[in-house]
Amino acid sequence: QVQLVESGGGLVQAGGSLRLSCAASGRTFSSYGMGWFRQAPGKEREFVATISWNGNGTSYADSVKGRFTISRDNAKNTVYLQMNSLKPEDTAVYYCAAGKTKYWSDSYYMYDYWGQGTQVTVSS
Repeated sequence: QVQLVESGGGLVQAGGSLRLSCAASGRTFSSYGMGWFRQAPGKEREFVATISWNGNGTSYADSVKGRFTISRDNAKNTVYLQMNSLKPEDTAVYYCAAGKTKYWSDSYYMYDYWGQGTQVTVSS
């Protein structure tokens, strides 16, 4: 079992920055990859970023590449998503997820635990 709690969402103007955090508890944090997904109203949940168990492997959706950075601190059992140059189309509920393996994955089906989500709203 893994429990995930996201924080750091909020309202920001276009061009601004936010840093999301996801604190994990339960299973040994360094034994699984982590991912961030988002879901906007009326749309399906989509992949944003993922990181391997040791932080050496990462992958990003094309829509956020160069603007978002995923990182993790295994000593703090926390994964982060630094979001810069935010756009109104980044508005969504952001979810962190714990992977079924220690590798990174951009597939929704490779994650078996999810946080409750944190709202990010970017105004134009």
